[in-house]
Amino acid sequence: MSRHKKKEKKNRKMGNNAEKEKKDEEIQEEVVAETLDEETAESATSDEREDKAADELEALRKELEAEKEKNAELTDRLIRNQADTENYRKRLLKDKEDAVRYANTALVKELLEPIDNFSRALAAADQSKNFEGFRDGVKMIEENMLSILKNNWGLEIIDSENVPFDPNEHEACLMEEVEGLKEDTVTMILQKGYKLNGRVIRPAKVKVGKSSI
Repeated sequence: MSRHKKKEKKNRKMGNNAEKEKKDEEIQEEVVAETLDEETAESATSDEREDKAADELEALRKELEAEKEKNAELTDRLIRNQADTENYRKRLLKDKEDAVRYANTALVKELLEPIDNFSRALAAADQSKNFEGFRDGVKMIEENMLSILKNNWGLEIIDSENVPFDPNEHEACLMEEVEGLKEDTVTMILQKGYKLNGRVIRPAKVKVGKSSI
């Protein structure tokens, strides 16, 4: 082989080697570039995940704060409702106590006038020796009081004699045998009894005649 050809072959070989080295360098550069791109992409994705996580955490924090405010409001409302309920219960109890305490106010007010009349009668008795007048005045006062209690409050007097003995209305204090009686009979009123709206509030104390048969 001629010297020229050897040189040409050698140059060609060197060119091929240079070209191969160049291609290798280009491949390495591409690999490095792809690696850098992947790292950049991964870094960007990681940043996005961190930002998303931070946003979600902030949203949860705000939601938690809102729930805390709502719970605080509900607790305050519950406490106020309990306080209102307790105050209402106390007011009802006081109203009930007042109703019981002053239930007889109207009755007492109606009896004030007869009481005043008693006072005037006693004052007049001190200045006068007219017993008949005093007795008539007291009788009028009694009739006035009984009229008030009967007409306005449903009071009934149990004071009838010669009626059948009724253990619901009468309390037998004395008993005697009486000829001709077919059943136990009230022969004398020892103390008047009273009924209020049909209910016996005090039985009459009576003397009872029993049949001698």
